[in-house]
Amino acid sequence: MGYTNLAEELRTVYNPVTEEIRIPDSGIRIMNTGFSSDYSSEEFLNAGDSAIIENLSFSYPVFIPPSDNGKVILLLHGLNERSWTKYLAWAYSLSLLTGSYVVMFPISFHINRSPESWKDPRAMTGLIKERNRNRGDDRLRTFANIAISERLTDDPRRFMNSGYQTVRDLEDLMISIRDGKHPVVPGGSKVNIFAYSIGAFLAEIIMMADPQDLFSNSKLFMFCGGSVFSNMNGASRLIMDSEAYNRVYRYYMQDFETEIKTGKRFMKTILSSRVGLAFRSMIDFSRFRKFREKSLTVLGDRILSVSLVHDKVIPANGIMKTLGFSSNVKTNNVEIWDFEYPYSHENPFPVYLTPVSRYVDNGFNKMITTAAGFLL
Repeated sequence: MGYTNLAEELRTVYNPVTEEIRIPDSGIRIMNTGFSSDYSSEEFLNAGDSAIIENLSFSYPVFIPPSDNGKVILLLHGLNERSWTKYLAWAYSLSLLTGSYVVMFPISFHINRSPESWKDPRAMTGLIKERNRNRGDDRLRTFANIAISERLTDDPRRFMNSGYQTVRDLEDLMISIRDGKHPVVPGGSKVNIFAYSIGAFLAEIIMMADPQDLFSNSKLFMFCGGSVFSNMNGASRLIMDSEAYNRVYRYYMQDFETEIKTGKRFMKTILSSRVGLAFRSMIDFSRFRKFREKSLTVLGDRILSVSLVHDKVIPANGIMKTLGFSSNVKTNNVEIWDFEYPYSHENPFPVYLTPVSRYVDNGFNKMITTAAGFLL
């Protein structure tokens, strides 16, 4: 079945509140698995964010292959995603081609870890009008990005906080798999990672820091991701508006390191932990360069990144410069592709009900078979 038909079928089959879903004419099942995040530190999370119950107790889908091959793929999504719809065909195909369990884990305050109102156009109408009235019109401001735009403009540290909580949650998830305590994935399964967009940024930090030695043998496949923060452009109708992006960019490029030096309690976590150091090194090429390059060199051929020619959010040149940092080293871990149809970073595989769909099918098949072959 081609990608276009598969994406439509899985969209109609998947239900986030159904515990077990059997995919027709397939030996693959989906189990929506509960998770409780025990990381709700008031000193790190924004005070109001600590009260958002959806972020602390939620479920995530696990794709179960017909037989166990002793491997699991952790799938990490992009910024400001509010649904798994886009990724269902990705996870299904990875499970089918590799025989691996595929865990689709939501980043903090994303997908179903956020209130339903954040993706409700009617609920967001007043917020858009207020933001336009107070801050002027922005052609990139939409119902899809108004919630995250407002939140990041108010406190750009939420970008870091969300990532840090997710890292802590993933540590707990991986430990449960390692120790045989996960309710679905067999104990001791080898963990690999498929990461897209900002998920790739997060995955690089996890792999570089390798908290509790949980990813020492893992492979990482990145799609449309892998660059340091300074070479990204998150201003998009589907990600965040221009003002929010400018606020976030300015904070991490100008104010972040200064604030660390103030000695505030929550900043000590960033200053002292290896995860914090990895994050700081991925902000800009010039920051903690030796640490970043040494860490990436150690990872070596366990990383592969595929970038797209017309990606404006995470351009290929930034990925190439981040991973191919030495002109004396041949860059074998970055591939730059182009597709035969209109695409974007936010929507690399659009669903067309026209003959163009065959080109999308071909593009998706190339990506997913490359990823599966690398993660086998």
